[in-house]
Amino acid sequence: MSTSAPPGVITGVELEIGGMTCASCAMRIEKKLNKLDGVVATVNYATEKAKVTVPDGYDPALLIAEVEKTGYTAALPVPKGAKKDGGSDGGGEGEDPELTSLRNRLIGAIVLTVPVIAMAMVPAWQFTYWQWASLALAAPVIVWAAWPFHKAAWANLKHGTATMDTLISMGTSAAFLWSLYALFFGTAGTPGMTHPFEFALAPSDGAANIYLEVGAGVTMFILAGRYFEKRSKKQAGAALRALLELGAKEVSVLRGDVETKIPVEDLQVGDEFVVRPGEKIATDGVVVTGTSAVDESMLTGESVPVEVSAGDTVTGATTNAGGRLVVRATRIGSDTQLAQMARLVEDAQTGKAEVQRLADRISGVFVPIVIVIAAAALGGWLGAGFPVSAAFTAAVAVLVIACPCALGLATPTALLVGTGRGAQMGVLIKGPEVLESTRKIDTVVLDKTGTVTTGKMTLVDVVVEPGTDRTELLRLAGALEDASEHPIAQAIAKGATQEVGALLTPEDFANIEGKGVQGVVDGHAVLVGRESLLAEWSQELSPELAATKARAEGEGKTVVAVGWDGRARGILVVADTVKPTSAEAIAQLKAIGLTPVLLTGDNEAVARQIAAEVGIDEVIAEVLPKDKVDVVTRLQAEGKVVAMIGDGVNDAPALAQADLGLAMGTGADVAIEASDITLVRGDLRSAVDAIRLSRKTLGTIKTNLFWAFAYNVAAIPVAALGMLNPMLAGAAMALSSVFVVGNSLRLRGFRSVARS
Repeated sequence: MSTSAPPGVITGVELEIGGMTCASCAMRIEKKLNKLDGVVATVNYATEKAKVTVPDGYDPALLIAEVEKTGYTAALPVPKGAKKDGGSDGGGEGEDPELTSLRNRLIGAIVLTVPVIAMAMVPAWQFTYWQWASLALAAPVIVWAAWPFHKAAWANLKHGTATMDTLISMGTSAAFLWSLYALFFGTAGTPGMTHPFEFALAPSDGAANIYLEVGAGVTMFILAGRYFEKRSKKQAGAALRALLELGAKEVSVLRGDVETKIPVEDLQVGDEFVVRPGEKIATDGVVVTGTSAVDESMLTGESVPVEVSAGDTVTGATTNAGGRLVVRATRIGSDTQLAQMARLVEDAQTGKAEVQRLADRISGVFVPIVIVIAAAALGGWLGAGFPVSAAFTAAVAVLVIACPCALGLATPTALLVGTGRGAQMGVLIKGPEVLESTRKIDTVVLDKTGTVTTGKMTLVDVVVEPGTDRTELLRLAGALEDASEHPIAQAIAKGATQEVGALLTPEDFANIEGKGVQGVVDGHAVLVGRESLLAEWSQELSPELAATKARAEGEGKTVVAVGWDGRARGILVVADTVKPTSAEAIAQLKAIGLTPVLLTGDNEAVARQIAAEVGIDEVIAEVLPKDKVDVVTRLQAEGKVVAMIGDGVNDAPALAQADLGLAMGTGADVAIEASDITLVRGDLRSAVDAIRLSRKTLGTIKTNLFWAFAYNVAAIPVAALGMLNPMLAGAAMALSSVFVVGNSLRLRGFRSVARS
């Protein structure tokens, strides 16, 4: 199967895989692909993608053919633009044929199955020909609604394997086929036949018993779980879409002296384009003319806007927060920093370790054992000289009682109740895979800006020269800054308003590029900005004030000097502030056994100060956005199981790489989509609730699975001995399911540790 490609030259191919129903499917495809010469493949069940390394020149059609031989579908990815119109990563829920099919089957199963179960369980409702009505209602459920299980079971059979689909298909088919035998060739079709409640165990030839409610009920319950799982898993590609959506859609290109609006896709390297205040920068480039402050927090996590002027580089998808800029494009399309970050998210998602479904692991061993027991029961009864009908009754009873009704309910019910309770508390858990990660984590990496801190500039201190009134300084400086669009100016204006009330309107105002503002307020000539701006007007800070300014800047804070009427009057200190609940949250994280680590792009001094304020001992500072993934990977290589909490676009790849990603709901959409858990309120204490609730939900699922499995183990010998009355079996199965649901509902009593 090898090609004539030159050895040693390696390239990457990505395939979109269809038809997988469990993690063992992914393992089977991966094993098959890795048998090809020169091929190294990783198949991810969660994202339904295969990343394949092949010799250069290798025909992808060979890979696709190999996957199809295994019984699944494979295709090369549709170009990003095409996906918006309904590709495998695009479109809404209604545009996914597989999800739509599941939903339709589930609705049909619910409508038809409820009356079947009601008639079987309530003898008073068993009218003269009720058994034939049950057949008419149950047949479409067991044949049509359960078709995905039958199809998967057949594919597994062809490859000599068994999964939960095999057990569902065998159990429902056995219940249906034996019911047909009992109705047409036994005595179950007799008018007036009833299934009374009999709690005594007694041998029976089975010809008077039907199991239609078992086959239809199991199908309905398992379809419900499969539908909700599929709907959740469909969001796997949303992080990438959210990241690409951050970019500008249109751009004003300069053609001569004329501005022309064009789609951003038509922009070429070397084109010059205009960016007005508040607009997103269309692509990576170099400033040609203009001065402004650029808000890069969505990409870098850095809360302080960056001052740019002619010759400075700017990044696509960042926001122009100040003046008008003319930018020359240097990188477009897939070469931009935004696109590179999108690739990081995609690689981290595809490389994330798969979590084998607990129910599938049980079924992998359980199914062959059940089949062997059923065959042994059949042979044993025939060998002992009993009638064929009695032997088949025992064998079919084994398959019926082994049908995993409670097993199918164990995960989705606990997940639905747990995630529902989480949503009430502002915690969104994305799926079953997340839960196992929470049990093992021992280290939690926290982004600083927007996670531990507010992510917004705030006026934190006012220091005045002797003889200057603090209120007067705020009144004059605030009035002038209120007329500026700069984010730091707006923080000062907001702080001044809170302290002195409504601000005056300047009589004169001018913006001094890159230095600050000047104007006339209430008859005073006021300067607000850099120390160098005041120096130009011979307004020098006193040594004491200069020392205070230097100390604040050493802590990573931004300092603005204020002067009027020929003298420097004081300084205003602006900084990103710690959230009020962060220190309490860190203490709670430590209390549940986690080691917090602060990770930030800010300088070491700022990071250390914030860490000390909230109680974090380990700090990793001055980390570039693209290197955050490397930090998480390094911690994992040291044997740590890492949770990452962040909110910015720059955090998205690290959130996807971490064993558990938690995103602040007040942050970027891409961070939310790349994470496993979203903290809606933006309160760090929610992270503690999320981890505790996830662990509790996982524990509930394991208890449910144990009970469901133990029920089957206890009931199978009874069935094999031919002592299983169908109504008693139905009641036992219902009791098992009720226990599973009741145990799951206990999660509604989960309480937060936060005192708020």
